[in-house]
Amino acid sequence: MKDYIVRATAANAQIRAFAMTSRELVEQARAIHDLSPVITAALGRLLTAGAMMGSMLKGEKDTLTLQIHCDGQVRGLAVTADSRANVKGTALEPQVMLPPNALGKLDVGGAVGTGILSVIKDMGLKEPYVGQTQLQTGEIAEDLTYYFATSEQVPSAVGLGVLMEKDNTVRQAGGFIIQLMPFAEDETINALEEKLKTMDSVTNILDSGSTPEQLLELLLGGLGLEINDTIPAQYYCDCSRERVERAIISIGRKDIQEMINDGKPVEVRCQFCNRLYDFDINDLQKMLQDAVV
Repeated sequence: MKDYIVRATAANAQIRAFAMTSRELVEQARAIHDLSPVITAALGRLLTAGAMMGSMLKGEKDTLTLQIHCDGQVRGLAVTADSRANVKGTALEPQVMLPPNALGKLDVGGAVGTGILSVIKDMGLKEPYVGQTQLQTGEIAEDLTYYFATSEQVPSAVGLGVLMEKDNTVRQAGGFIIQLMPFAEDETINALEEKLKTMDSVTNILDSGSTPEQLLELLLGGLGLEINDTIPAQYYCDCSRERVERAIISIGRKDIQEMINDGKPVEVRCQFCNRLYDFDINDLQKMLQDAVV
């Protein structure tokens, strides 16, 4: 099953919902960054959430960044997505190894620990929107549920999961975001809460062969579920030699001159896709001419 997001409404638009299968993009992230199983689960959950939240953006050029700064062994995670559900991510410490948690699952909360979740939306305005909340559990889904309730005042239910194979590749990954509109009636809220109480884990549902549409049917069946559209999702890095050049130019003439004085080529590796860019002395001298400061 290729990665994609389903967008839907239910209960006469009192509920909006998103569900996703993300196995391929999470496996791609694991391979690119050589992630340990627990960090694959942590970054995979954040990538899945980022893709769904990116698809909520209105503008074609809008982007969303999720950042976690934490005191757990991973130290930090970052994910960037656009409105077309192109998503990329990175982990500061990709090789963290931890024993399973008390439930016998990958200990994502232990790897993340306590810290801050930041949601940054760049919608082409003078300043980006930045929302910040304290991490509640470090398990990602609960932290985003808390973020939606406190920073955006939107009561939400977030479910995210990554299931690993014995060879440490990704077996399943996916998630959902269910949000209540301000005019949601008590009857609708109660019905949704009952469904959430009895629901199996996202990865178990996907691993049984269910699609994101069927996942939403399990959650919102009987509440007038209407599938609005589906959009493909992928791990995609938009870095380029030109963008890296602009980044080097932006550091200023003094630092570029110091690089030239060192007499060695400069290597820059993209933190999202590991692509390596080499710049020789001639390249640096040209950038020095283009630098303003």
